[in-house]
Order: sequence, then C-alpha cells, then structure tokens
Amino acid sequence: MKMAASFAARSIMEGINYGSQGQLDRLKLMYPMVNEEETALPKSWSPKDKYNFIGLSQNNLRVHYKGVGKTHKDAASVRATHAIPAACGLYYFEVKIVSKGRDGYMGIGLSVQGVNMNRLPGWDRNSYGYHGDDGNSFCSSGNGQPYGPTFTTGDVIGCGVNLIDNTCFYTKNGHNLGIAFTDLPLNLYPTVGLQTPGEVVDANFGQAPFVFDIEDMMKELRMRTRTTIDNFPVSDKQGEWQIILHKIVSTYLVHHGYCATAEAFARSTGQAFEEELASIKNRQKIQKLMLAGRMGEAIDTTQKLYPGLLARNMNLLFMLKCRQFVEMVNGTDSEVRPLRSPKSQGSSPSMSPSYPTQRNVLTSCSRSGSPSHANVSVAHKTPPSSLATQHYMADDMNDNNLNGDSSTKDTCVRLDDDDVDMEAAENNEERVNNNGNARNGFQNGEAHSGDEQETEDMEVDVPSNKKTLCGGNQVAIERMLHFGRELQSMSIQLRREQGKNDANKKMLQDAFSLLAYADPWNSPLGYQLDPVQREPVCAALNSAILDSYNLPRRPPLEISMGHTKELIRLMSRVGLGSCAFANVEDILL
Repeated sequence: MKMAASFAARSIMEGINYGSQGQLDRLKLMYPMVNEEETALPKSWSPKDKYNFIGLSQNNLRVHYKGVGKTHKDAASVRATHAIPAACGLYYFEVKIVSKGRDGYMGIGLSVQGVNMNRLPGWDRNSYGYHGDDGNSFCSSGNGQPYGPTFTTGDVIGCGVNLIDNTCFYTKNGHNLGIAFTDLPLNLYPTVGLQTPGEVVDANFGQAPFVFDIEDMMKELRMRTRTTIDNFPVSDKQGEWQIILHKIVSTYLVHHGYCATAEAFARSTGQAFEEELASIKNRQKIQKLMLAGRMGEAIDTTQKLYPGLLARNMNLLFMLKCRQFVEMVNGTDSEVRPLRSPKSQGSSPSMSPSYPTQRNVLTSCSRSGSPSHANVSVAHKTPPSSLATQHYMADDMNDNNLNGDSSTKDTCVRLDDDDVDMEAAENNEERVNNNGNARNGFQNGEAHSGDEQETEDMEVDVPSNKKTLCGGNQVAIERMLHFGRELQSMSIQLRREQGKNDANKKMLQDAFSLLAYADPWNSPLGYQLDPVQREPVCAALNSAILDSYNLPRRPPLEISMGHTKELIRLMSRVGLGSCAFANVEDILL
C-alpha cells in the first residue's frame, strides 16, 4: 500500500524547481513548502523600510552607518524586504561584521512591520535583538539580559526562527548559542541596527552557504513532525480504516491499468477483485501505445474498443491529434515510423473524413523578426528516441512523472486570431516531390546526384546522434504535412461548431511551430517532443474512458492526496510552521 501511495504522491506533488543552469535553487531547497507567489522570502534589505542614517550597497545586502553616532538617539535600523513566511518552518539568516566601527553598537534580530527604525532591534515592543557591544539580548525592552559573547569585526552572527515552537536562537561563527526568545509573534522581519560611524555588515539570506549547519536542525524538526504524524492515535478496532485504505489503493491500480498488480494486491489483502479484466486490459493497451508515441494506433484502437467516445468528445480528439502531429515530428508515430506504402493525399485513416482538406498558410518568423521558412531536415535519419520505450506501462508499478512543464515564453510562429496555417510547410512538400531531389527544399538534406530514386525509398544514413524531422524520411514528411492540413481543417470546423477555444488554438500553434526550427528538439518549443509530455494526454483519455462508464475520472487516492496538499497550504496561510515538514511525498517514501 505504501508503495502505491508513494507512486501516486510523486505523480501529484510538486517537485523542487531548478534554475536555468540546472543548479538547485538554494532557497527553494531550504524552504520547499514556501509559495513565493503568495509569501515571498526575505532576500535583501529594504531601501524603503529603513532610517535615513542607514546606507545600502552591493544589491542591498551590505549595510553601513552614515550618521553622527553621538547618542542612542542616533541609532538606525533596516528591515528586510519581506516578512518570514510560516511555511519556512525553520528560518535562518547570517550577518558578517565587516567592521565594528567606532564602538560596535550593533544589533541583529527581528521586528514586526511598523516598529520605529530610529532604534536598535530589541528596544521597542515586538522587536528582538542580540547586541554586539555587551552580548545582551533585548526582548521588546531597553533592558537587556545576559545572553552570549560580544561580537566584533570578522565574526558571523546567525539568527534562526523556529516557527513551530515560536522561538529564536542565535549563532556565532557556526556555534549555536541557544534559545534567546520565546512566544514570538507572526510576520517578523529580519532586522539589523547600527549606531556608530564605520559600522558595516553584510547579510546572507541563504543565497550562499551558511557558516552554521542549519540542515541538522531542519532534519531534527522534520523527524519530529514525522513522528507526530506516525504516532497520531487512530481508533480502528474493527479494521474499517484498513479496509478502506486497501480499497483506495486497489481503485488506484485499476484506474491506471495495473491489472496484474491490482489482482496480486487484492489477493494479498483478502479483497474480492470485482473489476472487469477485459476493460482494464483495453485501457492498458491504449496507454502502452500512447506512452510509446504511437498516437495514430492509440486513436484507432480507442475508436474500435470504445465506439463513439471520441466523436462525443471532439476537443479530446483534437488534443490527441495535436499530440499525434508532434509524434510525427518526433518520428515515433505509427503513421511515420513504419515505412509503409504512401497513402493517398486525401486523408490519413485516423483523421475524421468529415473535415475537408484545406490549403492554408503557416507564417513563421526568425528570432530577429525577419520572415523565415520552416527548416525541415531529411538528410539525417535517426531511429526514434529510445526514451519512448521506457514509458511502456508494463503490468506492474511503473513510475510515470505527471509534472511535465508545458509552458513556454517563446513562440516563433505568429498566428492571426482565426487560423493556424501551413503553406510554408506545404511549399517544402512541393520541393520534396520534385523528382525525389530535396536539395532545394530542405536546408539540411541533399539527394545524391544522378540517383533516380523513388520518393518513398529516399533515405540517407548518417551518424545517429542527430535527430531529424520524421526520422529523416521524405515520405513520412509528406504524410505529416497532409496530416497537418487536415488538423488545421478540423480546428476550423471545431471553431465554427463550438466557438473559439484558446486551449485548442495554443495546442495547434505550438505543434505547428516546431516546423519553424531546423532542430526542433533544442528549440524553445522542444519540450513538446519530450516523452513525458505524452502522459497528461494519456491521463485525459483514460479519464474520459472511465467517465463514459460512470466511473470516477480521478481515483480516490489522488483526490485525497490533493486534499492533503491543500490542507498543508492552508496551514501555511494561518502560520502553522509545522507545515514545512509535513510534505506528503517525503512521508510516503
């Protein structure tokens, strides 16, 4: 049961974001449960929320004192740009003393929004500080309490906030000094204060490694939260909860077509297996085809096994067709992968005959803005990506990642409001048909001079490390272009019958835009060619099949995981710091 739940969790829960260089973002690793769209993290000092004796430099991470510093009335502080989110669980920042200045009257700590900045942290209500000149801690009062050692030039002082226990601790040069404050309020800001000339400090909010090993404390809190969850008292004298949990896991396995695993699980838990094996195997067969990139066969199989299903769900059929076009570009679809005799130019067998072929215009542009024809390469032949075969759903627990990111900020193809056309691609097709010589039609392809080859036999072998359109086969390219024109016609017909659909328009635009690049796999839209992008389409079809039999579109296990995730998000909103260590995926692994 735990294995199945873990599999579902990985399909649902969001992973850690990675930067453009493939480097793991340190702040996201430290605070994975923080949603920065809702609660941004402190990353620098605020140029607005400070006293005027404070100067900022080095991307607002360096603070220097520029006042006269004669009395305590000359003290000045600055707050960070944002409050500490409760979802951090355990928050930590460090300050390096670049120079203690004249007297080293420096304070490092926390304060809420609105506290007077003409004071060192800790002197006023809802303000907390550890001061360098005497080593005292100040808790909302001008009277300090002995806490730790003094600090001076070269020292690194850390401040940590435990948002589960609402306590604060400090570190000096990597050594924990113990708890300084308890019963802290919410929405505290990192704060630093200076008072005499020459005082300069640098802040590290987590962008660079800390001197103190905060990870050990995080591990301890994570384990404590895990133990609390594991030991939560559950009264199940009759075994009802266990039966329900077994049923939830069983329905998940059936939903995703894990036939043999579902049977084995039912036997091991003493459940009666009531599902129709033929139906599970039918869906499994379709899923295998889709996850292997053989979309044409998957569509045909669906129409045979579930007559009328796609006709009643035209938007779903359009989604499948758009994915089929992408797989044609990839060279993996059944229409282009097996090199059979070319079919007539009327329509491919998997296209609906009710949508007439039209000749249209695909307008493409280069990155500089100048017009550019679609770059289609046929001279290099590469076998379909072996990654596709890794996505076959064998009859046991395959790990399919459902979190592929399908967003893109760059699109090289411009469309008018009504049409996504294909004339540029069609022009290339006409060049291909010119006695089998594609030299003038394709940027990277050149037929051997003097060879009077038939179009369907024209293939040129080169090293397999370069992917090419439709696997580099000329006949397959022709099929793809015919299919694209029919897909465009289907789009127009759907718009006439059902009205404008932005999602359909974007799918078609993104698919056709692949033709604008000589190397679509490494283009801004190349994410579409990743095998992982087949999985959301596969899930949509599977849900539609189940819905047609009045079965849930989503299994209860996935729904309960979604509810749990939402509850954790709500915990964050109301300031329950333990949400940071209640990651469902981590608990199930």
